[in-house]
Amino acid sequence: MEDLGIFNHFYTLIIVSAGAALLGTVSGALGSYAVLRRQSLLGDAISHAALPGIAIAFLLTGSKTPLILVLGAAIAGWLGTLLIMSIVRLTRIKYDSVLAIVLSTFFGFGLVLHTLIQRTGNANQAGLDTFLFGQAATMLESDVLTIGILGGIALIVMLIFWKELKLLVFDEGFAASIGFPIRTLDILLTSLLVVAIVLGLQAVGAVLMSAMLVAPAVAARQWTDRLRLMVFLAACFGALAGVSGTIISSTASRIPTGPTIVLCATAVVGFSIVFAPNRGLVWDRIRHQRNRRNLKMETSRN
Repeated sequence: MEDLGIFNHFYTLIIVSAGAALLGTVSGALGSYAVLRRQSLLGDAISHAALPGIAIAFLLTGSKTPLILVLGAAIAGWLGTLLIMSIVRLTRIKYDSVLAIVLSTFFGFGLVLHTLIQRTGNANQAGLDTFLFGQAATMLESDVLTIGILGGIALIVMLIFWKELKLLVFDEGFAASIGFPIRTLDILLTSLLVVAIVLGLQAVGAVLMSAMLVAPAVAARQWTDRLRLMVFLAACFGALAGVSGTIISSTASRIPTGPTIVLCATAVVGFSIVFAPNRGLVWDRIRHQRNRRNLKMETSRN
């Protein structure tokens, strides 16, 4: 029986690690675009806007099937994002103000629906609160499969439209001048971000999911100025944070996996900020001292 318990523990650890690694890969790669476009807070808005979609999907179907809940979250997150884009385009309200309004409105609506579900007495509603704070340790093979399939599709779409999205990120004005459909590309990129975020709601939760989108990309940005390498590094850093956070949380009881994954991602950011070449604080300090020394030598010669 003891051997069986150890086997079950390691099997669960492998499943959760695989799911967290896939989530980190997808969110890190797609989050690079959000960071480069200075839309990091958009991930926070999408993750909070997805909450009412989960509640509505459950109310309509009475099912907690991951694919159904993810679909509901994706629709709500996508509608919230389109609402943000429309308000910014049609009014004079600033982008950050619109984000705050939509985020709080959708999140509040989601909490109201969640409370109503709890009061219905439906026994099947148990576990829905994991989408608020995350509970990666409860991931099943079906959840990992869902993350792998939908996340893989999102990454394939990203690669298919690589040149268009790259031009959108770095020179939107030029892309528009040569006839690129900017609004369509913007919606496409936003839709990919929605997919990445809703896939991580069960593991990390709506409160912390934006960190998984932003942190790996911020860390990767410290190491390179090339988009291709940045996307690759962000995917690797996201996977590293997912696996390391899962392993750390499994070593002790009552350590939540989702927040631990986010803390590992934050640690990667901190390490990159300090030690990354060209942009790291250590190398910047070394270059500064070297320049001062060279300047003193030039001054002494003259």
